[in-house]
Amino acid sequence: MIFKRFLPFITVLLITLSGVSFSASANEEKTKEEGKFNATEVIFGHIRDSHYWHLFDINGEPVAMPLPVIIYDNQKGFSFFSASYFHHGHEAYNGYMIDPKNQMKEKIILENAANGQKIYDFSITKNVLSMLISVVIMIWLMTGAASKYKKNGVMKAPSGFQNALEPVITFIRDEVAKPNLGNKYMSYMPLILTVFFFIWINNLLGLLPGGANFVGNITVTACLALVSFVVMMANSNKHFWSHLLNPPGIPFAIKCLLVLIEIMSLIIKPVALMIRLFANILAGHIVIICIISMIFIFGALSKFAGWGFMPVSLAFTMFMFLLELMVAAIQAFIFANLTAVFIGQAIEEGNGHEEHHAHEASH
Repeated sequence: MIFKRFLPFITVLLITLSGVSFSASANEEKTKEEGKFNATEVIFGHIRDSHYWHLFDINGEPVAMPLPVIIYDNQKGFSFFSASYFHHGHEAYNGYMIDPKNQMKEKIILENAANGQKIYDFSITKNVLSMLISVVIMIWLMTGAASKYKKNGVMKAPSGFQNALEPVITFIRDEVAKPNLGNKYMSYMPLILTVFFFIWINNLLGLLPGGANFVGNITVTACLALVSFVVMMANSNKHFWSHLLNPPGIPFAIKCLLVLIEIMSLIIKPVALMIRLFANILAGHIVIICIISMIFIFGALSKFAGWGFMPVSLAFTMFMFLLELMVAAIQAFIFANLTAVFIGQAIEEGNGHEEHHAHEASH
């Protein structure tokens, strides 16, 4: 009975591990002529954004889904075509090519730029498509649960995904929104819940075979942090700015230094949100790929060493995969919680009694 309950999870885990190892194995075959396994290519191939959704390799040939390329050229206008015309970056098309030097993203550049010619890339890349898929999943889950509440009311016991979502939403409300936002928590619940589920769903999608490293992209976490920062600034009140720019009860010399530190901390808050989420998700992906790659690195030295290290590598990979499942939820919670904390600090009302004593102390 217990085995049947965990069978779907075990199946996904084994498929994920086999998908990663199969991709690494194909890379080993492709680099066998050079006499070494190219772990760097495997790692960056997994974590970088791309105009292809790469699944696996067969006999050194990539099996991938080409994605739509949308380019605006200030001399030619818009161009729409499939990424398949680039032949995985080996050929140029219509004057455009994929930059071979950029390892973090398959950036499109001009093959031979004319005077003043510039291009703007609006393509549907792997990360963009993964984001759209996560948005569709999130809308489907939320609208499904909302329609059940609308139909059955709040007194009837939840069922299906509604049953799974309700404790999570209640947890975010009681442990994140209420403690940090006080009586105004309901106004910010849509933002907090959206941020939490958006990050969590994308983290889980990134753990699937062939999944995109969406949240492990610093531009994505920068946009999420910017949203939190803009909401915080837009809702900040007089009390917040008065304590930031004119702390009461502080000598003038110290006040000047303190104001500078507070302004710096205001900028550091979104930067900390951005880097924390990006670094943790990216590190998890890299560690899993590195552990799998150890099989082929040892295998390049000796077939016996490769086969001997395989059980150790798979055991560590399974442990990291289970850890990443927790990290996926924990990082979403931390980002949502810190967003609530920062907004709560910005909307906190002043205590009149406390302000009065602080004013007296300054005199």
